[in-house]
Amino acid sequence: MKFVSSLMALVLACVATAATAQSSVQDWPSKPIRFIVPWPAGGLNDVIARTFNDRVARTLGQTVITDFRAGAAGRIGVAEVARAKPDGYTIGMGNLGPLTIFPTLYKSTMPFDVKKDLIPVAMFVASPLVLVVPADSPIKTARELVEAARAKPGVYNFGSGGLGSPAHLTYEMMKSRTGTAIVHVPYKGTAELMLGLMGNDIQSMFDTLPSLLPQIRAGKLRALAVTTPERVRQLPEIPTLKELDLIDVDVLTWYALIVPAGTPKPIVDRLYDVYTAAAKTPEMQKFLADQGLIYIPNTQAQFVSRIEEETQRWADVIREKKIEIQ
Repeated sequence: MKFVSSLMALVLACVATAATAQSSVQDWPSKPIRFIVPWPAGGLNDVIARTFNDRVARTLGQTVITDFRAGAAGRIGVAEVARAKPDGYTIGMGNLGPLTIFPTLYKSTMPFDVKKDLIPVAMFVASPLVLVVPADSPIKTARELVEAARAKPGVYNFGSGGLGSPAHLTYEMMKSRTGTAIVHVPYKGTAELMLGLMGNDIQSMFDTLPSLLPQIRAGKLRALAVTTPERVRQLPEIPTLKELDLIDVDVLTWYALIVPAGTPKPIVDRLYDVYTAAAKTPEMQKFLADQGLIYIPNTQAQFVSRIEEETQRWADVIREKKIEIQ
């Protein structure tokens, strides 16, 4: 009799727990949501997060608090998302580096496992990389750059914002595709990179469109190609690298929504809906265009596949080029 009573109590407790969990999901969100940005305040990640979160907050009827957890090139903040309670009240921003490049580049020191610890929800903003030279460079096109580098192996330099950065790895892919020997010069950031380009220490570089667009429009830089699948409306006259057959993939630096593994699917679906809906609004499309950003429609399944494909792509480049960070 005692066994039956205990069994009944256990069943009732399980039913109550399930009912409570179901109620929590149905009531979500019933309090403010914390959105972790794994980068310092004040930069483009900040502007993107606040702009989207303000609109999402109006849709959900709850405040979305932007919380900055910078450090280790984004790994600290993403790890905090991965460790959070999977209840939809701690979410965050995921980027190309931490989710696809770093699992190979920092294999022994990664504080999270992308597949096991996170759910990628949506890529809601993206930025092309742009191949540029100084405006007074004799090189007028991307093909001319390749031809000049082939004629003088090891003479030309290219710069990037750091070893293993998207700009560095994209250039390495272009070098492999074109059979060119252009020397990589890593810099600590965009400001130093720009000084190197203007001082002719490097002759070309990739960087994001938001970083370069003001200098391109001011006539200080010449854009040679973009890394998107199609030409971008901010620079409609500039061809894509795929169009020129200089690389065979598109490259985007992206800003995405991630949540801890175990977050209930109804909450994940709702988050996907509100962030992608925000990206499609006319006011947000204008914001993106003004910032040099784009939105490429994608389902959650497509985004997950993109992460898997890009992780393998960057792993192949890192291993082929023997790129190591001590």
